[in-house]
Amino acid sequence: MPYINLQVTPAISRDQKEQIIQQFTKTLVLVLGKKPEHIHIVIQEIEADNWGFSGMLTSDYREKEVASGDQ
Repeated sequence: MPYINLQVTPAISRDQKEQIIQQFTKTLVLVLGKKPEHIHIVIQEIEADNWGFSGMLTSDYREKEVASGDQ
């Protein structure tokens, strides 16, 4: 029973989530030979204030990008 836990910051649409689940499922069927009904995928949305990298909160990093024009 493959289990995928994908953690993202919010801002992905329902359609994007559906596409992710479809593509991950297809990949596990193709690569591992698993049945789709045995594949579990969880998408967790983590608020940008609860996620950090490069020594800062993701929300602060994004604000810095916007301010510098590096979007």
